[in-house]
Amino acid sequence: MTALAAVLFDMDGTLVDTEVLWWEATEEVAARLGHRLTRADAPEVVGRAVEDTAAHLVRATGTRDPDGVATALTTAFQRRVDEGAPMRPGADRLLAELERAGMPFALVSASPRSVVDSVVGGALAHVPFALTLSADDTARTKPHPDPYRTAARRLGVPAAACVAVEDSPDGAASAVAAGCAVLVVPSLLPVPAGPGRTFADSLEDVSLDGLRRHVHDGGPGL
Repeated sequence: MTALAAVLFDMDGTLVDTEVLWWEATEEVAARLGHRLTRADAPEVVGRAVEDTAAHLVRATGTRDPDGVATALTTAFQRRVDEGAPMRPGADRLLAELERAGMPFALVSASPRSVVDSVVGGALAHVPFALTLSADDTARTKPHPDPYRTAARRLGVPAAACVAVEDSPDGAASAVAAGCAVLVVPSLLPVPAGPGRTFADSLEDVSLDGLRRHVHDGGPGL
């Protein structure tokens, strides 16, 4: 049996409602390139790193400047984040519960460091994360396991003793590959069921005791 040692939170679409902002930023850049973004593009946009979405737009439009597309995406997204990123329902309550209980928690994001710092200095300025990890802090970001493995290692705990809270298919895949138990609270994209994954409609339905049961029993109990 495993005891919960830490909770690892995704940022965009999980703690703050930025997935919509990322979609809008991608839509803006795609339109400049002559591409109309649709739901068919969603798997290459939602929960993906900047470079992944830029590569998708390069393929879709035939442009030969992936670095320029990535920069345009980051700039458009950063502008929206700076204007305000509201927290997701239940996020404040759950974070406060973890803080009162002395349960370590960290931020593990696929966004660039500049965006993470903007959100952590804004909407999440009151949250005492043990550490924050961005796409710039590992050689590979989600859906690879590197971000969650790195976060667990820096916290000094086994990945198997962590619950990762995610909203996207790539994020969930990253956490599962790292060996974490995963709580999925979907936002824009459906996330497939699988071993080690528990689902909740909202963070309002999640408690620390439920997260502990999920790690201890290896299954639902939120």
